[in-house]
Amino acid sequence: MQKAKDVGVSATHHGCRPPPASQNLLSGSPLLPNTALRLSGGTMTQMDYRYTLLDDCHRKPLLLQVDDKPVNLFAVLEVKREPPNRWRIRGCFRKIRLYSFLFGLTVTFFIMASYILAGDKKGLLLTPSPYHFSSLVSPGPLTFNLTAVKDYRQIKLVVKSITSKVEFRSRQVPERKAVVNTEPHIFSVIPRHFLPGIKNPCWYQEHVGNISSDPYRTNLYGHYSGRFRLEFQQLRNVFREHLLRHDGKLYRMRCLPYFYIIGQPKCGTTDLYDRLRLHPDVKFTIFKEPHWWTRKRCGVVRMSDGFHNRFPVEDYLDLFDQAAYRIQGKPTPDGSGGPSHPNIVVGEASASTMWDNNAWVYVFNNTTEGEPPVLIQDLIHALQPDARLIVMLRDPVERLYSDYLYFGIVNKSAEDFHDKVSESLQLFEGCLTEFTMRSCVYNTTVNNAMPVRLQVGLYIVYLLDWLTVFSREQILVLRLEDHASNRKYTMHKVFDFLSLGPLTKEKEAEITKSPASNTRRPADKNLGPMLSITREILRDFYKPFNVKLAKVLQNDSFLWEKSSKL
Repeated sequence: MQKAKDVGVSATHHGCRPPPASQNLLSGSPLLPNTALRLSGGTMTQMDYRYTLLDDCHRKPLLLQVDDKPVNLFAVLEVKREPPNRWRIRGCFRKIRLYSFLFGLTVTFFIMASYILAGDKKGLLLTPSPYHFSSLVSPGPLTFNLTAVKDYRQIKLVVKSITSKVEFRSRQVPERKAVVNTEPHIFSVIPRHFLPGIKNPCWYQEHVGNISSDPYRTNLYGHYSGRFRLEFQQLRNVFREHLLRHDGKLYRMRCLPYFYIIGQPKCGTTDLYDRLRLHPDVKFTIFKEPHWWTRKRCGVVRMSDGFHNRFPVEDYLDLFDQAAYRIQGKPTPDGSGGPSHPNIVVGEASASTMWDNNAWVYVFNNTTEGEPPVLIQDLIHALQPDARLIVMLRDPVERLYSDYLYFGIVNKSAEDFHDKVSESLQLFEGCLTEFTMRSCVYNTTVNNAMPVRLQVGLYIVYLLDWLTVFSREQILVLRLEDHASNRKYTMHKVFDFLSLGPLTKEKEAEITKSPASNTRRPADKNLGPMLSITREILRDFYKPFNVKLAKVLQNDSFLWEKSSKL
């Protein structure tokens, strides 16, 4: 076999003396610009080359046979022109250390990225749903570069494709037995019937264990929040005073909410909560948004932290102890006498309750396909068929921009919002190529992949699902635009809906005239409005959903045909 004597070829680290760009490594002829050396095609069995191993910086020649086996990816062919010297060897070691460090960082990055994307049960945000679909990889027939989505006509085509697939199908409501089987412990703790003579749903639960022990010691809300710990400390000091003795046993009063403010985020629920809790007949949980039904019940403490231990229903009920003490008053020594304030009602204001079923895929252990078989409203209705629900909505276009400004961290701008809207629309459109509208709205993977929460503004999809178990008379739907222009009117609607007692003129003025809560931050206001083309695209996207909403509510103001700046 003929040896190649005129050219010495060695394999070396990327950092050790690269080959001259102008010389062909095999023939010595000049290389054309932008031409790369390729070792592919036929079998090269007639030539031997001298190689130096990657980890041998002394470059001791090693005679290897080049055959049809693939060359090591970390080897680079190089022309040997002169013998190595001491300084070159030292430089090689320095460069090896540098490149080894960079390579280690790269490997670490890919390991972390693969762990997150693999969706281990501790990583909720990008965990695939049980019906993993290829549309996230190939997002529908109207594919384009997400980083360069600025073509107005192309985005309009995506929106047109989405709206052509809009349909409103009635869901299959599960039997009560199926609902109970999903959370048997909850139904073993909460009775089917509540105390008579009390407006709020309450009952007495036997207290077992040492009376001097801390009843809130294991409460997981206290583990994750200093504010809860402080509140529990105050409750702990009066806990024994509120135990009722009956037939030699001790009982504590437990309560659930009489009403829920269930949504939507960035629609004025905080302002409504702040005003409503000023009413003397209304008490709320220790904290506005415990998010128990949607998140804590499934072990989600913070959306960015993945899964933790599931919060038991007892921890949730502890949040109403302060209200329960107010309703009950101090029991008499002989256990006689009724509640001190039987007309007080308790509220809960987690704005995720209406729409957030993202954790359903873990509750059912990936054994279902398409849509969650049991929703939050199924559980609440099975426990409290007479519950009352309040929904505050706003123009979904403006809601989305407010949501982006509030939850965005860095590099916020109207242009960045436009890009994120475009990317989210394509992801949603890709899902619709394979699944139904409801499946995509409840799809955990799609919801968590979209950089802006488009799905939260699809109000009618969620409302129709709530109306499958609750009557229309049990749900009060308000508009933020009406509340902002006439707070007295909306608050009186709420008072009437909850059948609250009359107010003095002074108290009513305090409730209706105080400044609005949770308004846009000054820094976000300085960013200005969204781009006009972004607004037009979103209006086209939300239009069929708003039309259906206005028809169901028999109120054309829910079309939001006139833009309102709040």
